[in-house]
Amino acid sequence: QVQLQESGPGLVKPSQTLSLTCTVSGGSISTDYYYWNWIRQPPGKGLEWMGAIGYSGSTYYRPSLKSRTSISRDTSKNQFTLQLSSVTPEDTAVYYCARDRRGGNWTGYDYWGQGTQVTVSS
Repeated sequence: QVQLQESGPGLVKPSQTLSLTCTVSGGSISTDYYYWNWIRQPPGKGLEWMGAIGYSGSTYYRPSLKSRTSISRDTSKNQFTLQLSSVTPEDTAVYYCARDRRGGNWTGYDYWGQGTQVTVSS
């Protein structure tokens, strides 16, 4: 059973960098064809895919966030990390990490973290 757990500060000041880590257990982030995603949900809005890091370390970003987003990984700790720079109150959201598999018919995200609330406020 794969488990994902987000961690990081719940409050970030405007203009600072938001940094969250997703720790994965029950499966390796280097396993072929699996991608590790960051997804957020602002209050009252739908889910928004932010980006992903693949099993080989390749990264993919939402175009509208690409200039502010960086996703990296630490395979020795089986973790991947989101950094979002120059945050504003509009970045306030519940942030999730999630896994999907690519290379055939896409079947959605099969495992999710519980989500972590991040509020951007001075």
